[in-house]
Amino acid sequence: MSKVTVYSTPTCPWCERAKEFLKENNVHYTEVNVAADHKAAQDMIEKSGQMGVPVIEIDNQIIVGFDKNAMKKALKISS
Repeated sequence: MSKVTVYSTPTCPWCERAKEFLKENNVHYTEVNVAADHKAAQDMIEKSGQMGVPVIEIDNQIIVGFDKNAMKKALKISS
């Protein structure tokens, strides 16, 4: 099972789409609200080089934005 972390904010529609995609594919993930957690926001920026969300980390692979194809590839989802 992959370790998945979604860095997001409560008002981000692309974050919601990313989380919906993960739920639809029965992928367990940890959500980190970077609007409420300054240290987590700094960690996200260091890992991704980006300030925007979502940033999705799948087994130490960073995906910036809701990139369904990249998420499928990283999670080995064929459909």
